[in-house]
Amino acid sequence: MNLQFFPSRRLALYSVKLYLTRTLAVLIGLVLVLLALDLLGESGKILGVPGNSDADLWRYAGLRLPLLIARFLPFSVLLGTLIMFVSLNQNSEVVAMKSAGVSAHQMLAPLVVASLGLSVAAFIFNETVTVQSARVVNAWSDNDYKPIPPESGILTNVWVARGEDLVRARHVGGTGRGFHAEGLTIYDRERGALARIVEAERAYPRDGDWQLQDVTVYDSGMNVVRRVPEMSALTGVTADQLRLSRVDPDETSFFDLKQKIEEMQAAGKPTAAAEAGLWHKLSGPLSIVLMPLLAAVAAFGLARSGQVLLRATIGMALGFAYFVADNFSLAMGNVGAYPPLLAAWAPFFLFLLVGETVLIRSEE
Repeated sequence: MNLQFFPSRRLALYSVKLYLTRTLAVLIGLVLVLLALDLLGESGKILGVPGNSDADLWRYAGLRLPLLIARFLPFSVLLGTLIMFVSLNQNSEVVAMKSAGVSAHQMLAPLVVASLGLSVAAFIFNETVTVQSARVVNAWSDNDYKPIPPESGILTNVWVARGEDLVRARHVGGTGRGFHAEGLTIYDRERGALARIVEAERAYPRDGDWQLQDVTVYDSGMNVVRRVPEMSALTGVTADQLRLSRVDPDETSFFDLKQKIEEMQAAGKPTAAAEAGLWHKLSGPLSIVLMPLLAAVAAFGLARSGQVLLRATIGMALGFAYFVADNFSLAMGNVGAYPPLLAAWAPFFLFLLVGETVLIRSEE
């Protein structure tokens, strides 16, 4: 019996080469198709803004490309591994390896090591490229593809509750005394009814309240609209309340998100969604390691039995089930129904056990 971790150097390199090339081919084809469909849906909005040109379409494509790669890399690994295993099975290469004493786990060992490398690369790519692209493209789309200010710490579509009142800012940005809000709207409610709507082009925090500029005030009781150059409002609302009211894990790197969670906890804000997103930044890329295990069912069984397609379908179904369970668990963690750690890691360990059980009972 062969008890080595890898079957052999030659066989390990051969299987890893097949694994990486099939995965890359699926990823390129999938991302190009999805990017083309995305551009068809958004090109009218982008070119509809005065001053935008074809260069802005290329800019949008460049910003969306990392997001599509990050989202569909695990799915591409699943499909690429299925294609590889079906090809090996139909060419009787799996039978030859098993005849030489190579176990199912030894066949998967090189793929698992390669998947760990892909997971590390995916994590670094997400932290350095994807979060920046997500931050810019979301701010751009929230601003209806109009030019966005080149400033740091920008957040878009920010909402804050202040007693009965609601406050919305089209975007906030800047740091320290340069912190400001643009497109600020205050929905002033009294006893559950809308009393006034105050809209300001820009607003700055000043000594416990906010200085609003270019203000339009609509009074629902008198049904009149008046305009004033400046006014003070939002007494007691701090800059941190706006800055921490919208923390998107997809737009924040791991260590920045961890720091924001600590700031939210100090401010008494709920952190369930942010904590679930923090842990998912680790479990998401690591899901790549699961894909060869879930797709391995397609590698075994005799090709002449006519069940290769059925086994490939089972492997694909297991992969899809993982993605559904992962999204469901993360959504439950965002609303606080699951603890953040459980929401991020439960699907991974559940399907790790499912994949191992299927593999052991069918092949080992």
